[in-house]
Amino acid sequence: MGCDGGTIPKRHELVKGPKKVEKVDKNAELVAQWNYCTLSQEILRRPIVACELGRLYNKDAIIEFLLDKSSEKALGKAASHIKSIKNVTELRLSDNPAWEGDKGNTKGDKHDDLQRARFICPVVGLEMNGRHRFCFLRCCGCVFSERALKEIKAEVCHTCGAAFQEDDVIVLNGTKEDVETLKRRMEGRRLRSKLGKKTKKPKVAESLSKSDVSEAPGPSKMKTGKPEETSLDSQEKKTTLPPRSAAAQGSSSGKAGKPPCGAMKRSIADSGESEAYKSLFTTHSSAKRSKEESAHWVTHTSYCF
Repeated sequence: MGCDGGTIPKRHELVKGPKKVEKVDKNAELVAQWNYCTLSQEILRRPIVACELGRLYNKDAIIEFLLDKSSEKALGKAASHIKSIKNVTELRLSDNPAWEGDKGNTKGDKHDDLQRARFICPVVGLEMNGRHRFCFLRCCGCVFSERALKEIKAEVCHTCGAAFQEDDVIVLNGTKEDVETLKRRMEGRRLRSKLGKKTKKPKVAESLSKSDVSEAPGPSKMKTGKPEETSLDSQEKKTTLPPRSAAAQGSSSGKAGKPPCGAMKRSIADSGESEAYKSLFTTHSSAKRSKEESAHWVTHTSYCF
């Protein structure tokens, strides 16, 4: 069988086989990672920030993402781990003096060198084009190559002199293994920060309660004078003064005939007063006489006087 024009088709032209997997160009992938924002897919421009997983972003794109977290944005998955602006670090990048940018090829008649990068390592001088591993410090944001970190071993930043630890070193655009280790570190840091906030809350409550107790008015101060003399005078007054009667207590309370608040009622007959004092009240035995012994116009109560 032949087609028009006498051509004979081959088998691979008529039978559809399995599709070949398209291979991603490594150079194009490196250019996309190191020259474009991971969130907005725009060219990186200062101020440039990096997350705890080592991805590069434009700072304005991160701010817009935090202000408007709509589910329609598919690119938001790349920054789903960023909860606040504190989760990113602004980078201190060193410009490459040999980089011309778009000025060198305005007419399109020159070859664009993809190996030429905008930034370099300030210690070794390697270009940040993806061919070499770069890292930054969370404490200060300085960026330098991993070779400089290995060759010049120090506990202080090579550019600004800030002290750092191993946990502060984050690899930029690392491999899958690097991203997994960075993710574990990120989760551990956030868990420790949550536990630290929970422990600070009871401490703040205790300090507030202590301040309230210290500001509360204390007991009244005693009068100036020798403590021995005051104690002797109080003892003499207790021995010399007679006990207060129930009537006196009632009058001092402000309402006659009513005991003070909290006082217990007791009869005069049970009190330790003299018989002459008890005979003034109707509850005394001398006041309880028969009608024959006392006349109708004579009274023995104190209410008529």
